Amino acid sequence: MPDKSPRPAPGFSIFLHALALTSVAALSLLVLPRADAAAPNVLFIAVDDLRNELGCYGDPEALTPNLDSLAATGMLFNRAYSQQALCNPSRVSLLTSRRPDTLRTWNLTRGFRFDKSVVTLPELFKDHGYYTQDIGKIYHNWREEGHADYPGSWSVPPTYHRGTHGQDKPLVDGPLPPDFSTDPRTECRDVPDTAYYDGRIAQEAIQALEGFAENPDQPFFLAVGFWKPHLPFNAPKRYWDLYDREKLSMPEPSLSDASIPQIALENGPEFSKNGPSGDKLTPEAVRELRHGYMACVSYLDAQVGKLLDELDRLGLSDNTIVVFWSDHGFHLGELGLWAKCTNFELDARVPLLIRVPGALTAGETTDAMVELLDLYPTLAELCNLPLPDGVEGVSLVPVLEDPASEVKPAAYTQHPRPAYYQGAVPEQMGYSVRVGDYRYTEWRDWTTGEVTAAELYDYSTDPDETVNRVDDPTLADALRECQARLYEYTPAPGKTL
Repeated sequence: MPDKSPRPAPGFSIFLHALALTSVAALSLLVLPRADAAAPNVLFIAVDDLRNELGCYGDPEALTPNLDSLAATGMLFNRAYSQQALCNPSRVSLLTSRRPDTLRTWNLTRGFRFDKSVVTLPELFKDHGYYTQDIGKIYHNWREEGHADYPGSWSVPPTYHRGTHGQDKPLVDGPLPPDFSTDPRTECRDVPDTAYYDGRIAQEAIQALEGFAENPDQPFFLAVGFWKPHLPFNAPKRYWDLYDREKLSMPEPSLSDASIPQIALENGPEFSKNGPSGDKLTPEAVRELRHGYMACVSYLDAQVGKLLDELDRLGLSDNTIVVFWSDHGFHLGELGLWAKCTNFELDARVPLLIRVPGALTAGETTDAMVELLDLYPTLAELCNLPLPDGVEGVSLVPVLEDPASEVKPAAYTQHPRPAYYQGAVPEQMGYSVRVGDYRYTEWRDWTTGEVTAAELYDYSTDPDETVNRVDDPTLADALRECQARLYEYTPAPGKTL
């Protein structure tokens, strides 16, 4: 087993600069550590396939008391967006602050170390005296090049970071309790939290925090990557028991109409690979799957709560920035879709919570438009670390200081077709932009750059994205604005990368 005790900094420590205040009016709403205080630690919590519906974590019906507590002491970014609704490209984009097109990483296999100029987020911290550790899924867990980027990003080898989700089988002492679920994508057994990966990840992360508490002069960047609520939905039975299945809401059988191009309505391949396809599910099976997802969200929430409680118990909360994020969203039958791999709102929009010790904006919610790749410059600024060249995100510190402020006018998401394409490049790419109340998407032939289909949704009248209004003359101005924003970051129609 690797040595998990904190190590001395490589010859220096990091201190925050004092804020230069010229007047009372210039006083920052953030109460950052003094110039002579120790560098702030970072607890960087990642989760897999957790959607943000209506400002909630997972679903409005999901029971998440610990995430609610984190939101009450931090800031909830209500309109945060993933750059691609697939694990590897989303995570690589966030951890390098580069867009998928910049890295040309749109699938589960391509890494990023071919570009020698890339400095990852944890690598930046490691290079400036932080002890960086990965417990769980931070980079993609399977197939991609780089094998979790050790030693580039981490001070010690990662743990619980490698494998497939299907390998997360329950480990218990004695006979295995019965499974009360029926769908092959679900599992409901009366087992302890540590029977599955996430319970053991929380346990190991607590041990790491205990080691850090014994070495208070060593700043740390601890990345904890939970595997839930990704399929299979295999939370311990106690979390299933939190819900009355018959009272859970059901998606409409199919809200979409013929105006939505078929290329946009592709289900995540992992769903049908592991059981009946969405259009063959009985209502009872849909209820069980939605129930399983909620159980996994509550299971995940409990593990997050263990980490937050341990921070408090060890006296680390006062000098630890906490970040909670999901790599992308998830569909549970809405629009007839299951899993991810689309540009629709439920796949693109993600939970994002940031807690800065002493912030006067604690408990605030912001509707500022932000992207996951903005986390890199945000944490760098909060910890007074210099940004390397090539960073494409923008710092969210102005929003942390004032929830009403804006740092960008639009957020971008994209996805190829086929979703899991073979070969070096996809056949088509769907480029999508969220601007105000609208989402605009163009599907383009990869070889020619020509637009093959387009979509425009007006969330003020159609929050479920049921009608494509790209040809509606009453939305011509909104269409032009969305197109102008889209072409700022993507090739214009007829152009290729």
